[in-house]
Amino acid sequence: MASHGLDYDGCNFFRQRLVLSTLSGKRVKIKNIRSRDDNPGLRDFEASFIRLLDKVTNGSRIEINQTGTVLFYQPGLLNGGSVEHDCNPQRSIGYYLEALLMLAPFMKNSLKATLKGVTNDPVDPTVDLLKSTALPLMKKFGIDGEGFDLKVVKRGMAPGGGGEMANRIVESTRAVLNQFIPDIYIFTDHMKGANSGKSPGFGLTLVAETLSGSFFSAEMSSTPQGQGDPILPEDLGRNCAKLLLEEIHRGGCVDSPNQSLALLLMTLGQQDVSKVLLGPLSPYTIEFLRHIRDFFQIMFKIEVQKPLEDERKGGDKVLMTCVGVGYSNINKTLK
Repeated sequence: MASHGLDYDGCNFFRQRLVLSTLSGKRVKIKNIRSRDDNPGLRDFEASFIRLLDKVTNGSRIEINQTGTVLFYQPGLLNGGSVEHDCNPQRSIGYYLEALLMLAPFMKNSLKATLKGVTNDPVDPTVDLLKSTALPLMKKFGIDGEGFDLKVVKRGMAPGGGGEMANRIVESTRAVLNQFIPDIYIFTDHMKGANSGKSPGFGLTLVAETLSGSFFSAEMSSTPQGQGDPILPEDLGRNCAKLLLEEIHRGGCVDSPNQSLALLLMTLGQQDVSKVLLGPLSPYTIEFLRHIRDFFQIMFKIEVQKPLEDERKGGDKVLMTCVGVGYSNINKTLK
């Protein structure tokens, strides 16, 4: 891999840049990280993310200036193995886990990560969502194994960590979704005592499976204690059900939160043509495509497909095509 570096400005898309830097072996320098902010530099959750990358790699070089506004990252080899990490509670475990899922298949040793922190918050995908959508997607790319799983041992809501759910959410969700389909299964996972963490709260993750085995997801979490107006369980259930219907309307083979994971696995795939049909690209995905071009010099062919009025196929679709780089896991040594 060429070792010339890439320069970026600002704190946006921080994880994308560091994950792709790690996979491509290209060093990266990020300047002006909140340099005009009253509180300049890296946030605690970003520093925590860098520490996690350091734990799963071997020989990474990380330099941060005194104000935290400039970061230099020279990635080491993806080592994996057993890792424990306290995720900063400013972001949920999903923030860290999304990145680990992108890196895990390319590690020298199988990754066994124990992440502690906030399991459910209104900003990041929950562990439940990633388990029910990202894992099946990765299996379609041939990433599997007996130990390939995500498990929630204890729950923790923001700001401290911890939560309990209620039947009120289930009933209001059903009121919306039962209009379309009768067989809906909603499980409650009511954690008590030590397993429910330090802050009260509730949340809902909904997943729809298509006949061809694709998954669409939507989720909502209650407002963290002391941060804005509380939300009623009934409203949360109703709103989340509507979000799921929107995601189904967008359609494609992969739901919005997992678009970039699918595109990354296509990029790193064998030197052959890969195609995937997606719903409208999210702004995050569009930026991810730009970064894939920067780090791997891969450009996707993008074709918009408009369903006919009477087809009832939902929103516009985008057919994404690329030729993979034939990425070989240089970290894996032959036993």
